[in-house]
Amino acid sequence: MERTRGADLVRCAWGESAPEYVVYHDEEWGTPLHGDDALFERLCLEAFQSGLSWITILRKRPAFRASFAGFAIDAVAAFTEDDEARLMADAGIVRNRAKIRAAIANARAAQQVPGGLDALLWSFAPAGPRPRPATLADVPATSPESVAMAKELKRRGFAFVGPTTAYALMQATGMVDDHVADCFRAAPA
Repeated sequence: MERTRGADLVRCAWGESAPEYVVYHDEEWGTPLHGDDALFERLCLEAFQSGLSWITILRKRPAFRASFAGFAIDAVAAFTEDDEARLMADAGIVRNRAKIRAAIANARAAQQVPGGLDALLWSFAPAGPRPRPATLADVPATSPESVAMAKELKRRGFAFVGPTTAYALMQATGMVDDHVADCFRAAPA
């Protein structure tokens, strides 16, 4: 069955596959998110998710937040080689050297964005209504906007931000609304 019903609510099917997903789906995914540090966190977490299940990242998110100074851009940008070594030894997070280095480099790149990371990322949000996906099979992995976002982020020195990661960020932060048509979270057309 494509969509599931729980607690008298119809959700996107993935939204009931684990207790953490229920909360994430119902309260966070697809909700417009603003703020440079908040969006930096989501950008980092989406990059850490690359090649892994999102549930792994959700379960490790408290440890990520503690280890990465709450994802405060200025704090992460000041991380040193000692911090990198500390993170590589931290079993509470995903210990991938390339991804850790990318998070630190991305914080430094974010510091250089005129107008802030929020304004840059949201400038790629599609304007106007989009067709609502009827099923999960109708949800794309990328979009022209996510391709453009990834290209611009890479141009500015960001790493681990390909079109698929950029699109996942757009979905998670409400830049696009990909809740399936009969999900209780689907915004009216």
